[in-house]
Amino acid sequence: MIELAASILSADFARLGAEARAAVEGGATALHVDIMDGHFVPNLTIGPPVVASLRKVSRVPFDCHLMIEHPDDFIPMFAQAGVDWISVHQEACIHLDRTLHLIASHGCKPGVVINPATPIHLLDEVLPLVHHVLVMSVNPGFGGQTFIPATLKKIESLAKVRESRGLQFRIEVDGGVHHDTAARIVSAGAEILVAGSAVFEEGNPRESARRLLESALGTATDADQEISTAANYER
Repeated sequence: MIELAASILSADFARLGAEARAAVEGGATALHVDIMDGHFVPNLTIGPPVVASLRKVSRVPFDCHLMIEHPDDFIPMFAQAGVDWISVHQEACIHLDRTLHLIASHGCKPGVVINPATPIHLLDEVLPLVHHVLVMSVNPGFGGQTFIPATLKKIESLAKVRESRGLQFRIEVDGGVHHDTAARIVSAGAEILVAGSAVFEEGNPRESARRLLESALGTATDADQEISTAANYER
């Protein structure tokens, strides 16, 4: 099942609640929340108070992507603010196994993220622990970047590892997900598409989300793939 996680980093923050609702009405089943600290990545974004405020107006899962150093210090705060999934970077975690268990202990679904230059074999020991693997298809830190084509082989390899080991984690992709890349990403094996610019940049998140989901299945090779919508999604 293909899902869209609309990345609020690209939304109009003066109308954040309304834009988030419109993206969900267009078919997004999760809201992707990018947390950046200005150290692990060269940008600053938002903290728990904004997440808690947005939680009041949306019931879909919040997919919290921590692009920060020392993520263990902040996991409890974001869990309390109302996020449902929390992913951390393999590159930022000294004790990744411990961090993933910490996420789960706060009632959230743990995920692990890898940057474009990070090989998937570094995740071998933690794949049984995670709800999802987030594959970065751009270098993290800014929205609106161009998709890195080599990511497709990484997605394909990760899907083969999942099948060969009989694991259940989902594959999520973030970066350059647009109308001209979505179908190729899905065909490679991804199931959760993170998109910001493609959803919000034209000022009509409802329609843009709908069209992006249609594009995602344009040339998908798996005939039984379905688009997940907020109407049929169970948290």
